[in-house]
Amino acid sequence: MTLTTLVSGGNAATREAAIAAAIDPNASTAILIEGLPDGKTDPLAAWSTLQITRIAPGCICCSGNLTMRVTLNRILRRPPQRLFISLASDAHCDRIQSFLTQPPYDILLTFTKDLRV
Repeated sequence: MTLTTLVSGGNAATREAAIAAAIDPNASTAILIEGLPDGKTDPLAAWSTLQITRIAPGCICCSGNLTMRVTLNRILRRPPQRLFISLASDAHCDRIQSFLTQPPYDILLTFTKDLRV
């Protein structure tokens, strides 16, 4: 199972810096980021081994989760040991985590404590 952390709060740069600080260099890691980088800094640039995927900003909970599901399914074809899901808004973290604990993700993902910045 893939160890999964939801990351929310702050702006894109603070979320990405929090992820960079939490990365285990010995684990294969994928990051699913909602939204675009701020263009000023890239705290994840130092990690050349990361699988980073960005999806368009918008409520991935209310929009039917289609974009997130397709992207997540692609990531999980070759499951990483560690997955961070960075959300542009923390408004629906509980609903997103609830969705991701339903089949088929319930047997693929193990959640850690959320990372709120």
